[in-house]
Amino acid sequence: MSFCFLLTVILLLICTCAYIRSLAPSLLDRNKTGLLGIFWKCARIGERKSPYVAVCCIVMAFSILFIQ
Repeated sequence: MSFCFLLTVILLLICTCAYIRSLAPSLLDRNKTGLLGIFWKCARIGERKSPYVAVCCIVMAFSILFIQ
């Protein structure tokens, strides 16, 4: 059960970072290394793997709404 919540948090983090980078790219681009570099990496995953992330979000939403 906690693994499902972990996946949900990771997907939300990826989607949020990609959205923030689309609005203000300089905000995440200046922190490519270090602890804040995690957000830049999540944004890159969201941009490059967007079809896979979208499918995972749909599957996760379906499982949260109808299975749990």
